[in-house]
Amino acid sequence: MRDLLRPYKIELRLAVVLALICIALAVAAPQFATLPNLTSLLNNSAVNLIWAVGLLVVLIAGGIDISFAVASSVVQYIAAKLLISVGGGNWLLGFLFCGSLGILLGLLNAWLIHGFRIISIVVTIATFNAFFGLLMFFSGGRNIYDLPDWWTARIFIFEYENAQGIWSELTLSVAVMIGCVIATWALIQRSNIGRQLYAFGDNPEGARRAGVNIAVMQGVAFGWMGLMAGIAGLCQVNIVKEVVPNALYGRELEVLAAVVLGGARLGGGKGTILGCILGVMFVAITQNGLNLLGVSPFAFQMIIGAAILIAISTSNIDLSLRPRRKEARS
Repeated sequence: MRDLLRPYKIELRLAVVLALICIALAVAAPQFATLPNLTSLLNNSAVNLIWAVGLLVVLIAGGIDISFAVASSVVQYIAAKLLISVGGGNWLLGFLFCGSLGILLGLLNAWLIHGFRIISIVVTIATFNAFFGLLMFFSGGRNIYDLPDWWTARIFIFEYENAQGIWSELTLSVAVMIGCVIATWALIQRSNIGRQLYAFGDNPEGARRAGVNIAVMQGVAFGWMGLMAGIAGLCQVNIVKEVVPNALYGRELEVLAAVVLGGARLGGGKGTILGCILGVMFVAITQNGLNLLGVSPFAFQMIIGAAILIAISTSNIDLSLRPRRKEARS
C-alpha cells in the first residue's frame, strides 16, 4: 500500500492540510460549509483551474508561462470585436475561435523559445508585457458591454433552493472546467505525447537523443496552455457579462503558486492532475476563508507569496533520500 501511495506523497500531504483547513473554517465560520458557499467556490475557481491544467502541461515540459492571463484578455477582446461583426455567433463558434486564437498565442511563445533559444520565463515576460501593452493601446482601456446574448446568458448545470430561499448554482464554466481537466489528464497520462512531455521535462538532452522532437514538445506544451487560456477567457466573460481589458491582469501568480504547491516541479518532468486540483482548491479555500473571517485581503497576498517561496524552495528536494543518508552514515 505504501509503495502505491509513494508517487503521491505531495498530493496526500496537501489533501491532509486542506482537510484540516476546511474543518477549522467550518468551526470558525459556519457559513463556509454551506452549499451556497461551496457552489460559489467552485464557480469562482473554474477559470483558475482551466488555466492551471494548461500551466501544468508547460511545467511538466520544463517550461514556465506567465503570459496566459493576459493572453485570455487579448482573446476576449478580439473575440468580442469579431463575433459582434459577424452577427453574434454562438457557443460553438466561440469555443472554436477563442480556442484557435489562444493556440496561436501559445505557439508564438513556443516559436520564440525554440527559434531563438531563449528560456521560457524571459520570453513569456516579454509577451506578457507586449500582449498587455497592445491590448490597452487598441482598446483604450474601455470595457465592452454590448455582447451577444448567448455569451452573457447564465447557463446552469445545477440549481437548488434551500428553505431560506437561497440558491445554490453551478454554472456552465464548471462543466467546461471539468472537460478541460479530463482532456488534460488524457493528454499527459494516456497518450504517447504525454510520456514524451514528462521525458523531455525531466531530461531534455536525453529525450532529444532518444528521438523526441523538441520543437513539437514545446509547441504542444505552450499550444495547450494557449488553448486553455482561450477557453478560460471565453468562460470568464460569461461569468462577468462584459469584457474588461485589465480584469485578468495579475492573476497568473496565484495560479502558478497553486500548480507548484500541487507538486509540479519548476525543473520539469513532474506534476499530476490531482495535485493541480488540490493546489487550486487550497488557494481558493484560503481566500474564501479569509474573506468569511473578515481578514484583510492583503493577508491573502502574503500567503500566496509565502506559498510560492515554500513550493519553489522544496520542489526539487527528494525527501525520500534523507533516510538513506542516515543509513549510509550508520
